[in-house]
Amino acid sequence: MPAKLIDGRAIAAQIQSELAARVASLKQRGTTPGLAFMRVGEDPASKVYVGRKEKACAELGIVSETHVLPEATSESDLLTLIAQLNSNPRLHGILVQAPLPKHISESVIYSSVLPTKDVDGFHPVNVGKLMLGDATGFRPCTPAGVVELLVRSGVKTDGAEVVVLGRGNIVGKPMAAMLCQKGRGANATVTICHSATRDIKAHCLRADIIVAAIGVAEFVKADMVKLGATVIDVGVNRVADANSKTGTKLVGDVDFTAVEKIAGMLTPNPGGVGPMTIAMLLQNTVRAAELSIS
Repeated sequence: MPAKLIDGRAIAAQIQSELAARVASLKQRGTTPGLAFMRVGEDPASKVYVGRKEKACAELGIVSETHVLPEATSESDLLTLIAQLNSNPRLHGILVQAPLPKHISESVIYSSVLPTKDVDGFHPVNVGKLMLGDATGFRPCTPAGVVELLVRSGVKTDGAEVVVLGRGNIVGKPMAAMLCQKGRGANATVTICHSATRDIKAHCLRADIIVAAIGVAEFVKADMVKLGATVIDVGVNRVADANSKTGTKLVGDVDFTAVEKIAGMLTPNPGGVGPMTIAMLLQNTVRAAELSIS
């Protein structure tokens, strides 16, 4: 029997419906949630991602503004703009779209956003709160979205063996931190695998849940998955495709066709984690607006 697909679009829509009531309540109290996007350069993927986020904000009633800066923008000029946005009381969230040009330090930029407006969850204060299990911080959107997918799909994490493929700061590390803590959608035993891990396949075959965020196209094969395991595909990779008009196509980190025959539950790609990332961004922004008047 093929795996049950976890519909990220449907779950994201459910979350946005819940947020709509909170946005309406904020507006009744005289506050409209505001979110600022910053994009440096003309990276095609960044354009698409920001466009999707702008559309989601508009649908929910969040006011957004987008600042598009030239590729040659200096780090100091970007910091100046962030300082202006930090001081704007109408803006409750600030998102700097990655990737940034090589001459700009991502760590410097992320650290310059006020922690109370850091709806991406990348500021060191929010990262520290995540590691301490302090729920007052903002959690990174993609791993937070994965936790929601698991909870709302009825996947048991308490005591589960979880393998996180990838140790990046955006998904891998925070994903592991969330899943191993006490609380909702957590209490798991977590193993992080990466490029220096010996016998990744052996680790994966032990897992009840695999979160693939390793950045390698179709890395997870059927023979790496335990029968009935839950597999979450976070990857976005562009590969050659002779049948496509562009000559390329997007695939995840999971060999979907093969793994679908083995897994118990599986996220499609697209339509799995992606919509949840946006839903969590909206949730963080609404919460930031609520905290600004509490």
